[in-house]
Order: sequence, then structure tokens, then C-alpha cells
Amino acid sequence: MNDSPRRSPAPHPGKGGKPYRRPKKDPVRILAFEALRAVDERDAYANLVLPPLLRKAREGGNFDTRDAALATELVYGTLRRQGTYDAVIAACIDRPLREVDPPVLDVLALGAHQLLGTRIPTHAAVSASVELARVVLGDGRAKFVNAVLRKVAANDLDGWLEKVAPSYEDDAEDHLAVVHSHPRWVVSALWDALGGGRAGIEDLLEADNERPEVTLVARPGRSTTDELLDALGEDGGLPGRWSPYAVRMAEGGEPGALDAVRDGRAGVQDEGSQLVAAALANAPLEGRDERWLDGCAGPGGKAALLAALAAGRGAALLASEKQPHRARLVERALAGNPGPYQVIAADGTRPPWLPESFDRVLVDVPCSGLGALRRRPEARWRRRPEDLDGFAPLQRSLLREALSAVRVGGVVGYATCSPHLAETRIVVEDVLKGRGGAEPVEAEWIDVRPLMPGVAGLGDGPDVQLWPHLHGTDAMYLALLRRTA
Repeated sequence: MNDSPRRSPAPHPGKGGKPYRRPKKDPVRILAFEALRAVDERDAYANLVLPPLLRKAREGGNFDTRDAALATELVYGTLRRQGTYDAVIAACIDRPLREVDPPVLDVLALGAHQLLGTRIPTHAAVSASVELARVVLGDGRAKFVNAVLRKVAANDLDGWLEKVAPSYEDDAEDHLAVVHSHPRWVVSALWDALGGGRAGIEDLLEADNERPEVTLVARPGRSTTDELLDALGEDGGLPGRWSPYAVRMAEGGEPGALDAVRDGRAGVQDEGSQLVAAALANAPLEGRDERWLDGCAGPGGKAALLAALAAGRGAALLASEKQPHRARLVERALAGNPGPYQVIAADGTRPPWLPESFDRVLVDVPCSGLGALRRRPEARWRRRPEDLDGFAPLQRSLLREALSAVRVGGVVGYATCSPHLAETRIVVEDVLKGRGGAEPVEAEWIDVRPLMPGVAGLGDGPDVQLWPHLHGTDAMYLALLRRTA
């Protein structure tokens, strides 16, 4: 007879006389649920919430690389396809979605993604989701989850889209919004930025829903692409498509495992951001080339590349960031740079530096972030059209101050991680022409295209818009301007 205190107690009877079975705790799905709740409750970003959750799970043991990969796919896949899954779930319940508790919706969306967006077998997807519901919601609501997901499982994704999406002919924007899981206003804005054509918009929306590659930057004078490729091994990485400093990591690679990344000699940086920094650094300049400014430097990726490029020419970089905590991130990114640099916490709309102090200036302005929806899929649901009105005065003010900060003959780069016309070319034209009551600024456009050699599909210039579906980058925008008076 075993009287050990570790022996499980006899199951107590449940309703109907059946023994009560405790729910099975699945650490992968519990972690994914916790990440989704943080995104919903705290307006957190998944790319900031997920890594510490994964690290804690690994430290606790019994959570391996495959578990981490599945948890990551469940979180990001659910967020990317949230609009589509909400439409499907709404068709399977008899009440408006707003009347369903958000935690229940998160469990349903996780289940819908497993059923419609992964290769997990139907019975496993349903049973795992119901077990998760029992753990995090309780047995009563788990029955509701079970009933809804069994209805979801009646069709595959294509079958559901035929049922819940309007036809393209009846309402093209609403069709694309449901099929590709973007808010309708975002579909409209991206379509305008592309200039029309069904193929282009569908390719872009599909690219927004794909997992982006992890791209490294070898900071000049501190690391090389050959060093990174050697460290990654034959199957671990590939050269970048466009940037001479880029290396693309194979799926599942861990950047933090590389010495160059741990030491700050290399970093994780989208190839579009690398191209922006390199184009500003290589823009033709007459006269001195000694003082560079990054006027919106946080969190420090472009500043670190600019500092390395400046050091190679004997120039100094001033990296300015308004938010002190982000300025500290910039300091960390620039630590160890061989050339002179300084990091300050300052407001670029009320700068502490004197006019005409710099030869090259970059302002990567705060924006809607619609160009990075692959990396921050939740941003598409968080943003509203009226947010653009809030960014507009700040973007114009930062560009005007940047043009004031550069000497005559110097170069200013206006960059933003958004393709929305209201945040890109319209901002530049308004500042140059003095719209909105401000004085016009005397500056001329510089054609960016020759400064991105080998990059196809850059349009008519002189400014450049990069695209996920054409270039494999975030949708970065860059205008280069030379101060003329």
C-alpha cells in the first residue's frame, strides 16, 4: 500500500456522477494566451512582450526550441489574422463580438488560427483550445469555446472566406479587408500609396501577413558580413539582398547567440532601415563633412549604423532622442563605436543646437507604423485614421527644424516607416512650399534612387518608397533634400 503524500487524491465526482478531470495545462498555449492578453489589456507590442515570456519559460525547463517556435507562431499568426478570425467567429455565435469577454475571444482566436492557419489536426486544435479555456476561463466558458470551435472546424479558411467576405465586385476594399485581415481604412490608404492595381495591393497585403526574415547589420569598422556568415555557418545565413552591410538569418536562428551581436559590433536591423542610413551617408555633398545629426535616434538602429559610417570618414554623430528611456537605448546601441559621438535627450522640435550646425541630418519621424505591420501586426488594429492628424504637426515641425539645423549645401533625410501619403511626400511638399502658415524652406530634392544601387522597383523618384512585397523590407520612405539658402 502506497501512502506517499505525493500520491494524487481520488477524483471527486463531477456533474452527472462522472469523475471530475482536471484540465491539462499546456505551457505553450498558456504562454500564447498570456501574450495576447498583454497586447489587449496593456496595449503592449508582441515583439516586446513575447521574448521575456519565452526566456522565463525556457529557464523553467521543459520548454524547448520547438515549443518556443509554436508559441511564437500562435501569437503572431493570431494577431495577423485577427480580422479574418473575428469575422469567422462572429458567424458562429448568436451575439455581437463586443458582447463576448475579451479573454474568451483570445482563446477563440487562438483556436481559430490552429484550425484555419496551421497544420495542427482538427481534433487536436479543438481539444487543446478547450483545455486552455478550462485552465484560464473555467469549465463553464470552456463549453462555449468548444461549441464555437466545432462550428469553425466545419470549413477550411477558403470555405469560410467565401461565406464571410463580400465579393470583390460588390465591395473591393471590404473584400480585401476581410480576406487579408487589415482594417478597411488601412487597405484604402495602402492602395492609394501604391497607385492602384489589384495585383499590387493583394501582394502587399499578403506580404504584411508573412513572417519577416531576421536581418543582421554588420556595422562598418566593427564587423563584416563575412564574419557574420562564417559564424552562422553554411546553412545559417545568406547575404542581404540590397544592403552591403546585411546578412539574412535562416529561420529559427538566434541573433543573440552571435558574439558580434552580443558585443554590439552587429545588430538586428531591417534592410530597409540600412538602406535609408546608407543613402543619407552617401548623398553627394560639397564642402565639409564633419558633423552628422540623427534627430529622432531612438531606439538606435540607424544611429548605430550612421555612427559607424561617420567614424570611417572622421566625422562625429550627435544622436538626439526626446524620450530619456529611449535615449538610453541609443547609448547602448552606440557603445563601443570607434569614432566620436554623443547621445542627448532633447526635443527635435525645440532643439538645443544652433542653426546650420550640421552637414548631414536624419529625421526618422514618429508615424503610424503602417510600414512595419509584418513585425507589429497588432498595430493595424490599434491605429485609427484620426491618429494621422496627431502625427502631422510633429512630422512637419521635425522636418522644418532638421532643415534649419543643416548648413547651406548640407543634406537632410526625411524618413518614416509608413507608406501613407499623408506621412510621406505630402509632409515634405508642405514644408518646402510653406503650407499651413509656415515660411517656405529653400531646399532642392536629391534623387534617392542612385543611392540605392541595384534596388529595383523604386518608382519615378526623386523620393523612394520601399515595399515588403517588392523589396522584402519594411515599407520605409525616404526623401533627401539639399538646403539651398
